[in-house]
Amino acid sequence: MQIKNHRDFWAGLLFIVTGVLFMVLSRQYQLGTAAKMGPGYFPTILGGLMALLGLLVMLPSFKGPKVEVSKIDIRMILFVLVAVAVFALALPKLGMIVAVFLLILISSLASHEFNLKTTLISAVVLLAFSWLVFVKGLELQFPFLPTFLTQ
Repeated sequence: MQIKNHRDFWAGLLFIVTGVLFMVLSRQYQLGTAAKMGPGYFPTILGGLMALLGLLVMLPSFKGPKVEVSKIDIRMILFVLVAVAVFALALPKLGMIVAVFLLILISSLASHEFNLKTTLISAVVLLAFSWLVFVKGLELQFPFLPTFLTQ
């Protein structure tokens, strides 16, 4: 059996491994039933569904024409990783507004189709959505404004 589409094969394998890992690690919690779910029910079911999805993604990778995998763009990966690190460092001191804005701006620089106007619109929309979900909806205690403005 020869792999024709390496991207689908490895993506499927990643889903399968992650799903099985969730299922194995959730065994330490009580499963319960569908009517009365225990703490292990959701991660077990989610892990099983993820493994099944991985299988559905992986199986077609053995059929069809051979697909060439393009080279990995290290620049894109670095921009995304730096954006996440900057977000994690900025959130406690600079607040959600600045941290989300920096996250969107830096990660959008990874794209070859970078457009400042689109990036600013995305930042505003995602900031409003983040505020609604995390601050209002879930009532998480994120600093919304920079700490030097709230003192």
